[in-house]
Amino acid sequence: MNGSPRLSRTVVPLPAAPVRIVHLGLGAFHRAHQAWYTTHAHDAADWGIAAFTGRRPHAAAVLAEQDGLYTLIERGPERDRDEVVGSLVEAADGADTARLVDLLSRPRVAVVTLTVTEAGYRSRPDGDPDLDDDGLAADVAALRAAIRAGAPLGVLAPTTTIGRLLAGLEGRRRAGAGPLAVVPCDNIPANGDLARRGVLGAGRAVDDVLAAYVAEAVAYVSTSVDRITPRTTDADVAAFNAHARWRDAAPVITEPFSDWVLSGAFPAGRPAWEDAGARFVDDIEPWERRKLWLLNGAHTLLALAGPPRGHATVASAVRDPVLRSAVERFWDEAARHLPASLDVERYRRSLLERFDNPRIEHRLAQIAEDSERKVRLRVAPVAEAELAAGRPASACAFVVAALLDAADRPPAGAPESVLADVSPALARDAGFVAEVAGLRRS
Repeated sequence: MNGSPRLSRTVVPLPAAPVRIVHLGLGAFHRAHQAWYTTHAHDAADWGIAAFTGRRPHAAAVLAEQDGLYTLIERGPERDRDEVVGSLVEAADGADTARLVDLLSRPRVAVVTLTVTEAGYRSRPDGDPDLDDDGLAADVAALRAAIRAGAPLGVLAPTTTIGRLLAGLEGRRRAGAGPLAVVPCDNIPANGDLARRGVLGAGRAVDDVLAAYVAEAVAYVSTSVDRITPRTTDADVAAFNAHARWRDAAPVITEPFSDWVLSGAFPAGRPAWEDAGARFVDDIEPWERRKLWLLNGAHTLLALAGPPRGHATVASAVRDPVLRSAVERFWDEAARHLPASLDVERYRRSLLERFDNPRIEHRLAQIAEDSERKVRLRVAPVAEAELAAGRPASACAFVVAALLDAADRPPAGAPESVLADVSPALARDAGFVAEVAGLRRS
């Protein structure tokens, strides 16, 4: 790093707003998205964020040394634009249950946002919480025992997102702090409903009074979030600090584009996120489908089919004529099941421009994580809709074939079982199975 001072609120005099948002899952995407929207709201001075890490405390330690400040680098095709984001005013270890309970017990705290992976909800395929999951079961049992004993909550050590959230909400109930909104910000359809089912289902297993509280006093907001934010590497940090006016150990690199669509109530208020372009809608499902199918579905296609053709990044893969054609054909199939009011053609053009940005190094290996679940959410619904309309879903079959090719390599398991797990309906369709078989690599 250079000899410049370490980034802090002394170096960049941004006042810290009072904490009114608690975030679970501190990571780069949260800092590029929800925190960025909050810092660009006209009432940002009233809405500070306290963010808790997930499994590892490192990000909290680094950001705490910088008073929560970090540099957001928008990496366009030709040049960078950077700004210091000041909405994150506290960064805490996710294991600090006492601090989480303390914050959620305050009436001024109005919103809890979440960035959790699909697996992080510990849910069963039907969406209810998996109470047989070891981590969630342990959290439920510990909270149940604490409530029955009237014990303090801060000594608990929940390890799951649902367990931590329930502990905080029990503290809020005890304090009589009033209602709030839970806002999941992840790539899961109907994520507000999934969060509600997780909290309610686990809450019922803990205590009837807590279950009634989280049903009545907590609003669950569904969202569609969009901003490509690759992992920041040590090389990225070093390159930024070589010429920066301050030293920043936690910069975030993202694309210039961002999108956020929300549907639901905020009983205790919210920041004016619409100032930064957020949209509030009555029906979020079409927006979810547009984003999940077109952006995330194409990402999954490239992540599965790109590496065998020698590609390591989205920008490299989308320039491959074979893969670009596969993406366009997949989009054609998906677009048939999206309303025209969403301006799908314009969105497709913008996606190609974003994918083609060579200065955003979005690694296919990162996108390929948990591919089976992603294909289930992002590709299978399109294939099922195409088959129901009497069409062969050939472009979807290309993605499924790439997934099955990957499944041939241990430890993913037998391809036939993978297809059945992705979609029993697709696995039963002889024509689709034959289409997939014809597309697989020999």
